Amino acid sequence: MSKKNKNQHDSKPEQETVNEAAAEQTAPETTAPETEAPAQEIPETEAPKPDETEQLQQKLAAEHDLYLRLAAEYDNFRKRSRKEKEALYLDVKAETAGKFLPVFDDLERALANETADEAYKKGVELIMSEFRKIIKELGGEEFGETGDPFDPNAHNAVMHVEDESLGENVVAQVFQKGFRIGEKVIRHAVVKVAN
Repeated sequence: MSKKNKNQHDSKPEQETVNEAAAEQTAPETTAPETEAPAQEIPETEAPKPDETEQLQQKLAAEHDLYLRLAAEYDNFRKRSRKEKEALYLDVKAETAGKFLPVFDDLERALANETADEAYKKGVELIMSEFRKIIKELGGEEFGETGDPFDPNAHNAVMHVEDESLGENVVAQVFQKGFRIGEKVIRHAVVKVAN
């Protein structure tokens, strides 16, 4: 081979290596943007704007206020329902006890009358003590005794007497006992008032 051919042959490998090196340098450059491009396509979550944040805070505050109001209304409803239930129960007890008061009056009159039959008297006393026990279990109590101060909310004055031995506005005589359950008066005491 001649020198010229040999130089051409020797230069071909050098050119090929230069071309390959140039291709390798350009190839990574073309592939690199491809890998970076998808990263740029992913949308970044934007922080809410100050106006949006304020609006969301106002909405949250309004919802919280509504929740508190609803909770307070429910609590008031529950308390009101309990009070109504207790008042209804008290009214039913008072009405039931009031229906038996004429029996109490009859037993009291029977005890006030003198009798020679001791067994009869003992029987009426036992019935009366049992009756008082039942009224007490219902929460009832008798009131209206001679010497008590007159209370127009609890006493029904049917007579008036002037008596210097008694104080002013004092019960002088009781014609019929009064009854109450708690603060509720079932029956007013029928009394004679002094001064």
